[in-house]
Amino acid sequence: MCSVRYISPVTLENNAVRKAVIPAAGLGTRFLPATKAMPKEMLPVVDKPAIQYVVEEAVKVGLHDVLMITGRSKRALEDHFDRVPALEATLAEKGDTAKLEAIQSATNLGDIHYVRQGDPNGLGHAVLRAKQHVGYEPFAVLLGDDLIDAREDLLSEMIAVQQKTGGSVVALIEVEPSKISAYGCADVEDNGEDGYVRIKQLVEKPSPEEAPSNLAVIGRYVLHPAVFEVLEKTAPGRGGEIQLTDALEVLAAGEGEGYGVYGVVFRGRRYDTGDKLSYLKACIELACEREDLGPELREWLPNFTAALPK
Repeated sequence: MCSVRYISPVTLENNAVRKAVIPAAGLGTRFLPATKAMPKEMLPVVDKPAIQYVVEEAVKVGLHDVLMITGRSKRALEDHFDRVPALEATLAEKGDTAKLEAIQSATNLGDIHYVRQGDPNGLGHAVLRAKQHVGYEPFAVLLGDDLIDAREDLLSEMIAVQQKTGGSVVALIEVEPSKISAYGCADVEDNGEDGYVRIKQLVEKPSPEEAPSNLAVIGRYVLHPAVFEVLEKTAPGRGGEIQLTDALEVLAAGEGEGYGVYGVVFRGRRYDTGDKLSYLKACIELACEREDLGPELREWLPNFTAALPK
């Protein structure tokens, strides 16, 4: 692949990461029929929709400006983060402050904006739709299928690496080699720095035989705005869609401002809520840790599993 040098059209005066982009236009076909009329992002994990955990993660590290890339039948996302005065008044009248605070917390999370993707042309296309809102500054991308435990500092670590390197940063996990074909895969090299590696190559969903490593890209990115110009020139790739992986591959190979891609290897707790089994595990684990639900659930689970047929 040829090396491309990027020349910034403007000066990046403030390189702080302030904005988060959350692509949420997918159809959620793996959860049909539940997602026939309800966005997959609204599936509850215990008693909050999955998308709220993702927004809370962004806000936790100071990204209060959130842009969701949505599509048809996603109106429920906007409604969830909007106020419902009649419901709030009813709860206040009943003195149910716990529920009132719970619904208001979603409304008060941050400044949330929405733009439709239009044609479902892949993750790269969805990220490109954020160009006008983001402008020429680095930004985070959080995929709604990936839930990162609230006690983890993955996103803040990635932001620190982006600020240090001036490039783009992806989150990586180690997976069984037989499962690498479900992910984008990274070929990396040690750059002599603690906490992150430099990415030499990215391959979208390779076969186990062709994979350069067992390091899989998961749904957290901190991107330099140079990615937009690359995405505008990126042809459809795997599946006939514009792949973010292909654009990052160009950034990894090029030189100049905004080029260079780095990886933070994450070994904490993560749930893939796009996978049915992982989704169920997330519900059970998070419920077990709740003070209001955990004691009874932890007591019930061993008895229930012991009574199952062997």
